[in-house]
Amino acid sequence: MTRETRLAEVFITLADTLTQDFDATDLLHYLADACVELLSVDAAGIMLSDLRGGLKLAASSSERIHNLEVFELQVDEGPCLDCFHTGEPVVNVGIAEAKDRWPLFVDVAIDAGLKATHALPLRLRGDVVGSMNLVSDDPAPMSQPDIDLGQALADMATISLLQDRSSIAKTDLADQLQTALNNRVLIEQAKGILAARANVTPDVAFDMIRSHARSHNNKLLSDAQRIIDGSLELEPGSMAVENTARRQS
Repeated sequence: MTRETRLAEVFITLADTLTQDFDATDLLHYLADACVELLSVDAAGIMLSDLRGGLKLAASSSERIHNLEVFELQVDEGPCLDCFHTGEPVVNVGIAEAKDRWPLFVDVAIDAGLKATHALPLRLRGDVVGSMNLVSDDPAPMSQPDIDLGQALADMATISLLQDRSSIAKTDLADQLQTALNNRVLIEQAKGILAARANVTPDVAFDMIRSHARSHNNKLLSDAQRIIDGSLELEPGSMAVENTARRQS
């Protein structure tokens, strides 16, 4: 499959959410994975504004960037925060050269083996509702076409996330964003439970949940909830075990 064909598929998938019931958690993880696949980056993380105007992690492509994004929020410094507050992209920042800008963030990013970072705003009609962090193990700068493509993906996902073709009330917008953030908590809980049960890493556990949901055309959140309540068991390299008796109890 050519890159152009894959690009068309991704944008069609994002556009499909405008006309059908969809899960915001699935959309955000799809966006993170698409960025890693199509852009010159190794991981992606997405933050959304919460009801108080701050940022919270909503999706990530791997445990490595998940931990980095959580740390960024804890120390209140880093590319995603700058991008969110200014509404402007932060691109082609070499980690080693950013010590004065984000001293705490840089130390952790270097320990994680990262060489470059970028952040793109999630915005709608001038309102910034979040930001997307893209990181790379390669210090080479991201090309302008890739930056433009990343912003287009972020813009399309934001429109799909908010699902409104006319105007969005501030209260409705806040509720929609908060729901996506709440769903992220359940995903993390399911990931931790499965990692402990199957004796795998959190990254592998998340891949197992995501693969099962996609292969069965399920929503990611639905499968996560079933793992939490014990009605769905997954094992590495094997079929899922449905605990129907437990689910019915």
